[in-house]
Amino acid sequence: MWIYTRMQMRMITAAGVLLLPLLLSAQVSFYDFTVTDIRGEEFDLAQLQGKKVFVVNTASECSLSPQFKSLEKLYRRYGGDDFTIIGFPCNDFGGREPGTDEEIAAYCKETYDISFPMMSRITIRGGEMHPLYRWLTRASENGVEDSKVAWNFQKYLIDEHGTLAGHLPPQKKPTCKEIVSWLKE
Repeated sequence: MWIYTRMQMRMITAAGVLLLPLLLSAQVSFYDFTVTDIRGEEFDLAQLQGKKVFVVNTASECSLSPQFKSLEKLYRRYGGDDFTIIGFPCNDFGGREPGTDEEIAAYCKETYDISFPMMSRITIRGGEMHPLYRWLTRASENGVEDSKVAWNFQKYLIDEHGTLAGHLPPQKKPTCKEIVSWLKE
């Protein structure tokens, strides 16, 4: 039986109060998330451990949707054991992704022959922001930087340890030198 004095109990309580914020603010890794793929199946990001991951929010009816072609080119060149791309359709910017998951999947396949993993359409801003995008955009969660998703096709780079490596604006092409250099590191 453990018997503590009042002083020991106060010290234990004080230590708990001091440590609790540290425990609560412990950074979650990219690999701790599970999302839903475009077919409605769970996609555990832990299966990507050891790979660099390029996360991009997409929209079929956006003026930037030709970036799908560059994304696929990048994926076919570098994708495999060390790298993947994950697309997250969203309708948050100008209603540029109004379709169902089935329609989005058909568009991506028929128009750009997309072979990289596409996820189910999500919300990436506002009160219903998907937890993964909350992690991507808040330094308090990702431990690296705050960012704001400016528009469709914003790019987030995740290193092989599940840590945010940075982000690039929507206008940057997926095959830009910053991304290719990062992939070759």
